[in-house]
Amino acid sequence: MTEQQHIDEMMARVRKLELKARRLVRESFSGEYLSSFRGQGLDFDDFREYQHGDEVRFIDWNVTARMNEPFVRKFREERELSVIMAVDVSGSADFGSHHLSKRELSAEIAAVLGFSALQNGDKVGLLIFAGDCLMFIPPAKGTRHLLRMIREILMARPVKLGTSIEVACNVLIKSLKRKSLVFMISDFQADIIDEPLGKLARKHETVALRVFDPVEQNLPRVGKVVLVDPESRMETMVNTNNRTLGVAYKQLMQRQAEGVASIFKKHGIDAANLSTDSDMLPALHQLLKRRGKRRK
Repeated sequence: MTEQQHIDEMMARVRKLELKARRLVRESFSGEYLSSFRGQGLDFDDFREYQHGDEVRFIDWNVTARMNEPFVRKFREERELSVIMAVDVSGSADFGSHHLSKRELSAEIAAVLGFSALQNGDKVGLLIFAGDCLMFIPPAKGTRHLLRMIREILMARPVKLGTSIEVACNVLIKSLKRKSLVFMISDFQADIIDEPLGKLARKHETVALRVFDPVEQNLPRVGKVVLVDPESRMETMVNTNNRTLGVAYKQLMQRQAEGVASIFKKHGIDAANLSTDSDMLPALHQLLKRRGKRRK
């Protein structure tokens, strides 16, 4: 396949993703997004007469002096958010045993959340990372801007294939000047995640979306195979029919997932698990409903 054919194929995927994401947002997602994420401050709206129960600190003494009656300042919530999609495109992101790879699933998630954000007047930005930072696109509005982001997620080719959550968090902390909403989309298969995520969550509202493939959780019994680590390129011959090996592998992956979940909980990070073999919407709906209930 030539480079131009590859680009044409990627653009066809982007257009297909745009249509799917717009439909999902229109049919079932936008309202929950709006109720789940608040703006980052208050804007002055108007004055009104003081009523019993109003906070004294909101009294405007200049207006009160002119009117000879106490008046308070009214505020409205600042709706606009800066929303950042931090997307992992490391070597393991290109694995998928079904019709989607983890990278393609991540692009779909970013598209749905991105169109939801734009529809509600928010700005959207992108960080693409693997073993290092590949690209940072500052938050902005507009469909063309979002489509460029999706294209970059699908086309990015990292030199360092490992996953560095630490690098991603450090870049976001340095680059974002105002408090933002960060969706961290990754399999979180990294050595150092606790301290970096804690620092990020203290400065920005952070949501973790862990993408995974079912084969990563439970080895299929297909005899002797060579497993290749997509990030280190190390090869290992294993007999997947070995029941003891299968049980040990499953327990190892379960402990890894539980460890990551405990880190999210420790730092107050809302999270959802999204699989390449199932519809992502139910998990995202549950996540937004939990946040919406807390706001109320």
